[in-house]
Order: sequence, then C-alpha cells, then structure tokens
Amino acid sequence: MYVAWRDLRFARGRFALIGAVVALITLLVGFLSGLTGGLAAQNVSGVLGLPGDRLVLQPVGDAAATFADSRIDDEAVAAWRDATGVQTVIPVGIAQTRADGPDGTGAVALFGLDAAGGPARDADIVLSAGAAAALGAAAGDDVGIAGSTYRVDAVTSDSWYSHTPIVTMTAAAWAETDRRLGGQGEPSVLAVSGTADWTAVAAQTGTTASTPLASLTALPTFRSEIGSLALMIAMLFGVSALVVGAFFTVWTMQRAGDVAVLKALGASTPALVRDALGQALVVLVVGVGLGIGLTAALGALAGGALPFVLNPLTTLAPAAVMIALGLLGAAVSLRTVTSSDPLTALGSTR
Repeated sequence: MYVAWRDLRFARGRFALIGAVVALITLLVGFLSGLTGGLAAQNVSGVLGLPGDRLVLQPVGDAAATFADSRIDDEAVAAWRDATGVQTVIPVGIAQTRADGPDGTGAVALFGLDAAGGPARDADIVLSAGAAAALGAAAGDDVGIAGSTYRVDAVTSDSWYSHTPIVTMTAAAWAETDRRLGGQGEPSVLAVSGTADWTAVAAQTGTTASTPLASLTALPTFRSEIGSLALMIAMLFGVSALVVGAFFTVWTMQRAGDVAVLKALGASTPALVRDALGQALVVLVVGVGLGIGLTAALGALAGGALPFVLNPLTTLAPAAVMIALGLLGAAVSLRTVTSSDPLTALGSTR
C-alpha cells in the first residue's frame, strides 16, 4: 500500500474519529439485531416448535388467516386426516389468559395438544421456563387457570407465543378451558406432517397450509414489530455507507496531488485502487470489530433484563454487511484515483 499506510500512521486522529463513528453505528446495528432476534423469539418460538411440516389455519370470511381468529371444525380436521399423503394431523388449540401460581400471577398462552413432551393427564400441565418463573411454580405445584387447578407435571425450555410464556395442556383439557373462556373449544391450528398436495387439500377444505416459518406472517404483531425494527436496521446500514463514503471521498480529494505523483512515477491505477480500498478495509475492520465487541459485552449484560439474542446471526452477519457497505461507500471515492492526471503533479502548481 502506497499512501494508505502513511496516512494511517501520521493521521491517527482522523482515522480514530471515523473508526469510532463506524464502531458506534455497528453497536447500534448489532444491538438492534440482537433485540430484534430476542423479540422475535418471544413472539414466535412456540409456533416454530409445533410438530408438523405444515401449519393449517382457517380464514374467517375474506380476511387473511391469523392464529388469533382461526378455528378449525371437526369436518376440516377429518378431511385433512383422510387426505392422500398426510401422515399425522395434530390439532393444536391456542388461547391467552391469566394463570395463578404459588408465587405469582401472569399472562400465559395456553397450548392444547396431544404430542410427545406434553402432559399425559388432563389434570396436568407443562410449564415453559418463562411461565414457571412468572408464576413461581415448579414441578409438583398447583396452578390455577380459568377457575380450575392443574398440577405442574414438568418445566421445559423457554417457549413463547405473542410475548406470553406457554403453558401446555392436553387437547381435551384445553377445549374445556377454552369453553370456560368463551370459546367453542375448536382447535386453532393443525400441525400436519406428510407429503400431501398441500395446495389442493387446503383449497378443498377452505383452509391455508404453510410451513411453520411462512406461517409467522399470520401473527400480526410479528409483522409490525419485526418490520419496524428491520427498517431501522436498514436505515443504519445506509447511514454507515454514506458516512464512510463521505469520509473517504473528502480524504481522497485531499491527497489527489499525491496520487498524481505516484501515477507519474509509474504506479498503476489498479494498485492505487487497492491502496485506497485497503485503507478503508483496515478502518472498517477495526471499527466494526470494536463495535461488535461492545455489542457482545452489552448484550451479555442486558440478556437478563431484555429479550436479547447473541449469536452469529446478530453479530457476525451485521458485521459482514457493515464492512461490505462501507467498502461500497468508499468505492465512490475512487473516481479521484482513477481520473488523476500525472501531468498535474509535474505542473507549475507542484
């Protein structure tokens, strides 16, 4: 690298400033990414954990199907069970209410299904870790739900639905509870496995069949919440590219004379381009690395108080995007390098 190393050595203050700006933007992007991942997990982890290749919902009228409104009658359940290629159909009831535990009261999401990992008896329930913490309950304790008392059979890993911790019941117990809450006791969703013609069966039964990941759009809170946070992250990415591009554009214009002298001495344009981009890469790697380090440290501290997810998707992925966009912004400044005339360096102005 020609001028780049000299600049990095002798203009430490300026490069420290832009590095600090890149680090702060990376911190904002990383923290928002971790918060987005945490909020998403507290919104949809229970849906993604349902045992099925497709999740079947029943639309209400002409409106799009949602988990909140979907109610699947016995006729539709029977049609799915009889469909060619369908191996298993597990009706799942979903409702939200409040529960009373030995040491706390809180909102919970009731999941009613008969599947492995669920309670074996109608009088038993299984608490997610979040529900157990909110209710102050452990295995063997009694929990009151909608006027009935249930025994905690087990406490499993954390699982959430629409930001409320999940309590799992048998399908029969859930149907009875749903009726006490004013519902009809009909399942909200079918977890279906097999190799059926999903589109054809859904059309015949008047339902929709989507993969668990695609069905997340049926949660209105997920769309609005993740959409807003994703927009902020995208805007921060754009700000990063603009800031880095503006800095290196001004910096390259200031050293246009030096670049012209190097070209007059025989330096090739590709070498000078590598020189300029290499300088930008060094600043970006240092700044982004510092920002991701701060994100990891703050995320570890905030994990107990905020729904924060710290993994490669919320740290390394934003870091890679930041570096790529920063280099893209720095590439805007290369016009000065590629268009510099070596005669400028040999004129009377030098």
